[in-house]
Amino acid sequence: MPPALLRVALPVPLPRMFDYLPPPERMPASDDIGRRVRVPFGTRELVGIVMDVVSPVSDAPPGLRPALEILDAAPLLDGELAESLQWLARYTHEPPGEVFATALPTSIRHGDALPDTQAWSWQLTAEGAARRAQLRQGSRPCQIAEWLAAGPAAEDTLAARMEKWREAVRGLHKRGFAERVATVATAPSATAAAPLLNPEQQTAVDALVATDGFAPFLLEGITGSGKTEVYLHAIAHCLARGRQALVLVPEIGLTPQMLARFRTRLGATVHALHSGLNDAERARVWAAARRGEARVIVGTRSAVFTPLPEAGLIVIDEEHDGSYKQQDGIRYHARDFALVRGKALAVPVVMGSATPSLESLHNVRQGRYRHLRLRMRAGDALPPRVRILDVRKRPLQAGLAPETLDAIGRAVATGGQVLVFKNRRGYAPVLMCHDCGWNAQCPRCDTPLTVHDNGRRLLCHHCGHRQQAPEACPDCESLALQPQGVGTERLEELLARHFDTVPVLRIDRGTTQRRDGLAKLLDRIGEQPGILVGTQILAKGHDLPNLTLVVVVGIDEGLFSSDFRAHEKLAQQLLQVAGRAGRSQRPGEVWWQTHHPDHPLLHQLIGGGYPAFAGSELAQRQAAGFPPFSHLALLRAEARDMDTAQAFLRAARQALETSLASMPAGCRDENPVTIYDPIPAPMPKRAGLYRAQLLLSAAQRPPLHSLLDMALLPIHALPQARKARWSLDIDPVDLY
Repeated sequence: MPPALLRVALPVPLPRMFDYLPPPERMPASDDIGRRVRVPFGTRELVGIVMDVVSPVSDAPPGLRPALEILDAAPLLDGELAESLQWLARYTHEPPGEVFATALPTSIRHGDALPDTQAWSWQLTAEGAARRAQLRQGSRPCQIAEWLAAGPAAEDTLAARMEKWREAVRGLHKRGFAERVATVATAPSATAAAPLLNPEQQTAVDALVATDGFAPFLLEGITGSGKTEVYLHAIAHCLARGRQALVLVPEIGLTPQMLARFRTRLGATVHALHSGLNDAERARVWAAARRGEARVIVGTRSAVFTPLPEAGLIVIDEEHDGSYKQQDGIRYHARDFALVRGKALAVPVVMGSATPSLESLHNVRQGRYRHLRLRMRAGDALPPRVRILDVRKRPLQAGLAPETLDAIGRAVATGGQVLVFKNRRGYAPVLMCHDCGWNAQCPRCDTPLTVHDNGRRLLCHHCGHRQQAPEACPDCESLALQPQGVGTERLEELLARHFDTVPVLRIDRGTTQRRDGLAKLLDRIGEQPGILVGTQILAKGHDLPNLTLVVVVGIDEGLFSSDFRAHEKLAQQLLQVAGRAGRSQRPGEVWWQTHHPDHPLLHQLIGGGYPAFAGSELAQRQAAGFPPFSHLALLRAEARDMDTAQAFLRAARQALETSLASMPAGCRDENPVTIYDPIPAPMPKRAGLYRAQLLLSAAQRPPLHSLLDMALLPIHALPQARKARWSLDIDPVDLY
């Protein structure tokens, strides 16, 4: 009798499963589904997931190869998570093997065993206690030995107190000074009391804790209204019922601050899960969550794939943030996938924001989400006063008007802190020759090189190309090379020169790359008077109680962008960064510098706030047929020349048209799908490749997905598909 076959999903960009014979001397069974399996694939070995065990077939294709080994004693991906991932593969039209691989930490994806989640501590041996004075004073081993002299220390405690602690403690272990011991993990006790909730917060908490089963909530609260307090009360109720809670945040920078707050309030260990951790740390948290040991997980976008066998609550903080959308590989949206998982797990999902996405507000209007509102700031804090500053015809220094510099001086003189917000890192956006107009362009992208290090270095923020700035113009040999425009480095330089008695700290990707870099910078300024110069990293969720003035530099770009989402993004950004001011006892003030002081968007935000803007913008979107009143899919292609990319998209368009013509006439006419012509991408060249795109639009999702289901196999089979790198993005956030 022929053996049963293993149907395996492999992490390769092919929309199919692969059949293998079982490993030698092993009989496959239905409980193999969800286990990892190592298989030969061409000349390589790959690790995949068993998706099905096919009954013995007599007409199996000849030449099937046996799998090498089953890696797991029990299914690793099963139940709700496996079903949700299969839904994601269908929705994004991506190969299941790549979707499943994306959901696994790197080491587990490559075949490593699930890591040990036993709690471990280190303690001094008798020899270490007697001879620790021999260690070199001030060294890392000496510091750790001093800590251990007071008693055993958990590995998590050592990691929090010292970077690269493992190397030092291993040195102590080799010398016989320290030993590793297993300990029983104990939940920490709460060290901070919960503040009294105001009536709006209490109403929101009551609604959440009374929910049994799946229910999506949009918690819309102005900045400083205490949304995190609502989360904490809901999580505490979840833990009291013996359930797990998953909290998603948009940026790594938010994680340390939220972790610290959660750890002081919740009587449970709070685990972090984000790209700032190494592979072993991510795998350990993932495994602890799968075993039900991790009760509260706080993480960024990829944490949405965390197993939750005892799920009780999912929280999505700053749900509007664009960083929840994965922009390469499997292009999923963490917020939307969290909702899918919440429904499958039958738990409430809370989406919080001061500036909700228009998609979420539309879902509220359609009755799909329940709307919770927080209209007042928590405690005695008042909303900041916003001022529009007309900078036309004013002499600007690094983009700052004289009145702005005076206001900054007054704020720090009275003991306050100032945030100068400019969403462009570097010294200046472009290096230009004042005599002939030449500017430094990236040789691999259609974009200028950004000036860094006060004009000494040029860097492309898209492909990473870097070079030294030329001493003379390559075109006319003039020495009149000048940085044009303003970035955070230039603002930092000017403000440090003007206000040399207070700290001026720059917070952008360049200064926060190291682990906990943002937290350390914020700790440096503390509550003393000072100036923060930052990008959007500082616009999200940070609580700076002594911040009294926010200055926004360079908002005009977003007022006249061709992106139909530009006004939404700008409104969210302006209100989010404005909300950092005046969050404690001291009143806050916000200055928006602009060359277009009469623009209706600015006055709408001041006069009616975000709800007025959102209502107006939704009406315009509906009239134009833009999302959320339509649904988009974007087919992208890139190649060494534009003709190759365009040729693939033209052939793909023909395949789409053919599939559309074969759909039932009634479905095609009642729910039409519009297929636009291929065009160059807004940035036609990036990282040495030419880029083009093709847009599909439909008023309803089902016909759009039906068309893609029919057309993608023919598109994969196109000869042109092998000459270009291409991808499909469902619900694209950026049409770049």
